[in-house]
Amino acid sequence: MSTELTPVEAAACCSPLARQPLSEAEAEGIAPLLKALADPVRLRLMSMVASHEGGEACVCDLNDAFELSQPTISHHLKILHEAGLLDREKRGVWVYYRARTGALQNLAALIGGQAP
Repeated sequence: MSTELTPVEAAACCSPLARQPLSEAEAEGIAPLLKALADPVRLRLMSMVASHEGGEACVCDLNDAFELSQPTISHHLKILHEAGLLDREKRGVWVYYRARTGALQNLAALIGGQAP
């Protein structure tokens, strides 16, 4: 029985995930995004906003999905906004959030092994 890999098997198991390592500047730019998403509540909030009908969600649309107070939800949304993952717009007494597609594309490129 041969232990040598075919070229296809070698490429599948041994290919690097990225073309090149992240630079220091790239790592410093991406780390705050990953840190903001490292909390399960924030990760769910980001997912809910990004997939919400019309591409934006009001705090009032998000509260019922969690057993957390509205101020706690707003705090998590603020962290996502400050990290650059969400845009926000105040309309009357409510704040509406929209995912920043550029930030999400950079994360997707990092995960997919392409340069951001």
